[in-house]
This record gives sequence, C-alpha cells and structure tokens, in this order.
Amino acid sequence: MLPKIKKILYATGMGAGAPHVYRYALALAKEHDAEIVAVSALETLSTFARSLVELHISHAQSEEIHSKALTQAKQQLRDRIERLCAKECGLDPLCAKRLSDIRIEDGSPAQAILSVARELNADLIIMGSHRQTVLGDAMLGSTTSKVLHRATVPVLVVRIPAGFHEEGF
Repeated sequence: MLPKIKKILYATGMGAGAPHVYRYALALAKEHDAEIVAVSALETLSTFARSLVELHISHAQSEEIHSKALTQAKQQLRDRIERLCAKECGLDPLCAKRLSDIRIEDGSPAQAILSVARELNADLIIMGSHRQTVLGDAMLGSTTSKVLHRATVPVLVVRIPAGFHEEGF
C-alpha cells in the first residue's frame, strides 16, 4: 500500500534557494492533493550575547529592544514566505490554498522543524541543501543533518543548484 501524503512541512530559512525548494513542495502537494505548512525558526541571542549587550544598556532596555526586533523579524520572514508562495501560485486560487499555515518558531531551526512536524503529524518534510565544498559534499548542513537523523517521517532534501538565486525573496 502506498503511503498517503496529505501534509507536507516545507522547512525554510528563506535563503537564496527557497523558491527552488518550494517548487518541489508545491509539485508534491499538487500531485498528492496535500496541504503545505511552511516553518522557519529564529534563534534568540545567547545568554553570553545578551550579557554583552547589558554591559551598555539596562536589562529592561535590552529585553524591550530584543522583543521588538524579534517581532519585526518574524513579520518580515512571514511576509517573505507569503510573497514566495503567492508568486509561485500566480492567480491560481487552488494552488494558493495549498499553503495552509506559516509557522515562525523561536529557537533552533532543527528542533523547530522536528517539533512542528510531530505536532502537525506531517507526512513529509521538504528542505534544501546547498553545500558546495569538498567537506560539504560528504556532510550536509547541520540543520539538515539533524532533521534527517531525528525525524520520524520521510525527509526530502532538495539540492539547490550552485549559484541559484532569484530576486524578490
């Protein structure tokens, strides 16, 4: 019996290869009549970094600045993901409905991807890899590697072509 793919988790940091990887998620979603949930994560400042900042300003000021910056960064990331999805779907309303949610999480990207995949009972995780070095050919990026080794569902790693870049994202 073939597995059912009804929920695809598209993991992105919105790097240069994001459109290339999203096209794979969209193609599989169309093929399997599945929905896509986009997930991205923003790591907060480490305790050490915060302590360096607080050498110059108060803890309260640091918290306020950090909170505002994090809120703004999350909104900008959400907006970029929405623009990418809208561009790929054009005027096709059925295509646009494939993206059911955008999740911007706090913390480690690998942990966020794995946590959201479990929470949503995702059937497949799709993410990109763009390593171009000799060492990179032998090893994937740390986020991709962590997800591959810890995921309980299949992970499709899309190789991003060397030099791939699209304007507007």
